[in-house]
Amino acid sequence: MADAEEVESVETTPANDVVVTKYKMAGDMVNTILKELIAKVKDGATVLELCEFGDRRLSEETSKVFKKDKEMKKGIAFPTCVSVNNCVCHFSPLKSDPDLILKDGDVVKIDLGAHVDGYIAVAAHTVVVGASKENPVTGRKADVIIAAQKALEVALRLVKPGNTNYQTTDGIQKVTEDFKCKPIEGMLSHQLKQHIIDGQKAIIQNPSEAQRKDHESCEFEVHEVYAIDILVSSGDGKGRELDTRTTVYKKKDIVYQLKMKASRR
Repeated sequence: MADAEEVESVETTPANDVVVTKYKMAGDMVNTILKELIAKVKDGATVLELCEFGDRRLSEETSKVFKKDKEMKKGIAFPTCVSVNNCVCHFSPLKSDPDLILKDGDVVKIDLGAHVDGYIAVAAHTVVVGASKENPVTGRKADVIIAAQKALEVALRLVKPGNTNYQTTDGIQKVTEDFKCKPIEGMLSHQLKQHIIDGQKAIIQNPSEAQRKDHESCEFEVHEVYAIDILVSSGDGKGRELDTRTTVYKKKDIVYQLKMKASRR
């Protein structure tokens, strides 16, 4: 007879068809909304209106599924972020912040996430404002975008049972070097679990010596889920803090069992 922990782990992984369905629902939603956002990336559009549109659509789409289950949680797993040019990621301004207006030639990175019953799907894409078949992206902008795409393809091939996270790290490093680009130092691709967007297992990009010592090697296993997050720079690959405040926060996932009624208030 399997113990409770083993049964629970199977019930909340893709070994369970219902879990697969929920992951697919969330994935279909973010892919649809991402396409809608890409269509809105135009000269004169503002970052705030794009972020608000994405979050509104995430709420709308997730509200349409499992309507009869009033207890099921679903909605935004990661708010819509629109990061422009040298801003690496996770830029989601508040209404009170100065707005940023897009212009032709800007490199725009979009990322967002949805969840259904805590099963998370995230998606991201890079687009250059004003680019088209008639006006293709060239030069270093083209190099860095293609490098990121090829690195993603390599990572997807390497994330499989029996391989290690550092095999993926090294694969990403090698392919980006072919385009004379560098992965952003220390960025992580996390394992996903129900209600957990940053699981313990992770793939690190371009680690420093100190980061490599601190970041444990791990082996991928059957039915694990990962969000592959590829960030590439045409520069030195080292991120620096911008003069903007933090607007994206993660809710603490630690639940304390308080015995006294007064403590629970």
